[in-house]
Amino acid sequence: MSAQPSPCMNPQQQQSEQEKVYQWINELAHPDTRETALLELSKKRETDLAPMLWNSFGTACALLQEIVNIYPSITPPTLTAHQSNRVCNALALLQCVASHPETRTAFLQAQIPLYLYPFLSTTSKTRPFEYLRLTSLGVIGALVKTDEQEVITFLLTTEIVPLCLSIMDSGSELSKTVATFIIQKILLDESGLSYICQTYERFSHVAITLGKMVIQLAKEPCARLLKHVVRCYLRLSDNTRARKALGQCLPDQLRDGTFALCLQDDKSTKQWLQMLLKNLELGNTPQQIGMSPLGS
Repeated sequence: MSAQPSPCMNPQQQQSEQEKVYQWINELAHPDTRETALLELSKKRETDLAPMLWNSFGTACALLQEIVNIYPSITPPTLTAHQSNRVCNALALLQCVASHPETRTAFLQAQIPLYLYPFLSTTSKTRPFEYLRLTSLGVIGALVKTDEQEVITFLLTTEIVPLCLSIMDSGSELSKTVATFIIQKILLDESGLSYICQTYERFSHVAITLGKMVIQLAKEPCARLLKHVVRCYLRLSDNTRARKALGQCLPDQLRDGTFALCLQDDKSTKQWLQMLLKNLELGNTPQQIGMSPLGS
């Protein structure tokens, strides 16, 4: 299988680029040449780079070795910018594999995402850690973006939901946005919505986190992040018990026009918010005192 360089290149240039890609993939197997190879390959976006990486001898192991080598720098948090950049180049290649239809299933079967979870559980606010978390989220985001049932089925057997909720609670704006997008994509799947609404504990964790985000967004608006938050709320309102609970706990800021200015140019999010409020109005039936509408 060959790489596909830019069509603007002449055949000789294309062959030269292909040979470079082959050489860099081979160099991943050798510790002394791996760092440069990681850097160069992470810049490539050929459509069939993923199968080449996954099917070449020792490459997946080399990428996992890069990840595992960073674990000692997580606790205590001593990760340097150089270490972070290097492992993030390896993660960029894994994201390529996660995105490709020919390699995605094998990627999940090998449970590669689990190797990234220690990075998602870090809390250090330094730039090397923030870059590491964001790049790791990018790999999971690439998986859920495919809208494949097998992706959601896999993720629901792992700790991705609480990990994302933790980042939504205390991460940077960009990390919060990607983490909320992942939760949104999980909710949009029927099995994901059912999973989160199955017990009051799961639902309340999601609802409390979203509520905190709304309060923070009222102070520091971010239209892109708000869009994902509203979409999560709207999807939750598709579940009967969740809809009743949201009727009681939806933040006032989503009802009183707080975000009117922020959403003035975002027709889709304004429409989602209107649909959400309508759903809650229709589902707002009196609850028996002391009864949780999502009691397990």
